[in-house]
Amino acid sequence: MRPCNMPSSRSPFATMRLLHLIDFMPVLRILAILLFILALVMAIPLIVLAIEQDPDVRAFATSEVITLSTVGLVLFWTRNAHMELRPRQMFLLTVLSWVVFAGFASLPMILGQPRLTVADAVFEAVSGVTSTGGTVLVGIEHLSVGIKLWRGLLQWMGGIGIIVMAIAILPFLKVGGMRLFHTESSEWSDQVAPRAGTAAKAIASIYIGSTLAAFITYRVLGMTWLDAIVHAMSSVSTGGFANYDDSFGVYQNHPAILWASMVFMLTSALPFVMYIRVLGRRSWQPLWRDQQVRGLFWLVTLTSLSLTLYRLHQGATAGFGRVLTETAFNVVSVITTTGYSSTDYTLWGALAVNVFFYLLFIGGCSGSTTGGIKIFRVQIGWLMLRNHLRHLVHANGVFVQRYNGRLLTDDIVRAVIAFSFFFSLTVAVMSILMSMMDVDLLTSISTSVSSLANVGPAVGGRVGPAGNYRDLPDMAKWLLSVAMIMGRLEILTVMVLLTPAFWRK
Repeated sequence: MRPCNMPSSRSPFATMRLLHLIDFMPVLRILAILLFILALVMAIPLIVLAIEQDPDVRAFATSEVITLSTVGLVLFWTRNAHMELRPRQMFLLTVLSWVVFAGFASLPMILGQPRLTVADAVFEAVSGVTSTGGTVLVGIEHLSVGIKLWRGLLQWMGGIGIIVMAIAILPFLKVGGMRLFHTESSEWSDQVAPRAGTAAKAIASIYIGSTLAAFITYRVLGMTWLDAIVHAMSSVSTGGFANYDDSFGVYQNHPAILWASMVFMLTSALPFVMYIRVLGRRSWQPLWRDQQVRGLFWLVTLTSLSLTLYRLHQGATAGFGRVLTETAFNVVSVITTTGYSSTDYTLWGALAVNVFFYLLFIGGCSGSTTGGIKIFRVQIGWLMLRNHLRHLVHANGVFVQRYNGRLLTDDIVRAVIAFSFFFSLTVAVMSILMSMMDVDLLTSISTSVSSLANVGPAVGGRVGPAGNYRDLPDMAKWLLSVAMIMGRLEILTVMVLLTPAFWRK
């Protein structure tokens, strides 16, 4: 028996490896739990296909077995894990959860119709889970009910995951200025666990309620049961997957459906925490007082009216009401990063193409299901510019920067600047890499922006609202899949994993 004061024979490197293994055990265990949830949801299209005796039932059954087997093995392996997450583990879990979730979600599309390649299936799954909406599928209306339902479910699950991440995780990790929206539920401590649980239940109730409202509305307005279900899930998640190659173009002669869709896209682009305050105070004032909300509505209104007048001036033959409906729908879809399209807006003229290109960047409000830079960062950027101009005139002046009545601290300002810089840098790097694959300049830039902002359609001819990503090289699809995940995780969450300091013990 070795005396307790004798040094261990285990090498320092072996000890470090063991520490790393124990360190990330809780991450693996939580990933297994997330995969179990995925398997439960995967059972829904499986049951539907079994009832319809569709051949795709085998693909979903096999995917279910693979997923549950993986869950069982990982849960057994991590049965002694110490379930306490620290910031470094939170970064790793946040990134891996989306990657692993999308990887297993792609299985039914590889094994069943339309039997996509691995690159195509992963791209489609990532686009769904990140609520981006870009697709490689052609002939969507001819796919099985199970695949259509699965695409909608992926976006719906991704949408609620995005809200939880934006409200609870990213403020805790101080990513991209999200600390500005820090709440008690962001502390991850025992004292606030009941509050965090209450907030999560409230958000889930609002999210489910919005989905049911969208489903009922779409059904009443004339959609089929399947269309109403899938489009309700993709509208509330601002995902944009539709059951037709023409997206919402099949409903362009149904203005009531287009306006209803605009309502659900916009309500999902607002901060979900604000809905809790509205319900708690029984007043809509907290919602309208929020600078993000006002900024989003003014942007949508002014852009829609301006492009409507531009189109009428250019000689649009339809009446004012029809042109306004068509314009507003596509503007709302792009700003909220939903990605629906009712027509090819790249045919509206050079000004319209430019406007839609810049709308790809913006996105909705923080704490919503949308992607993009977010309204609050645009507004903070404007405040910083205004104060800088004041300092040039009054060099000794002291100007306090406030946003939504809260003081803008230096760490928030630095985070916003860092996010904006890395967003632009990532777009530049992605577009250069795309160009190296013989993709034209407009397509390279617009697909990079669209994927990073989680919009879906871009403005290039191949990938615009009338096209899709099918004809891009496989390497381009892998690259854009990475961009979609980076955009959904606010970029900096992924960038942290690439630093050597993150991996040092």
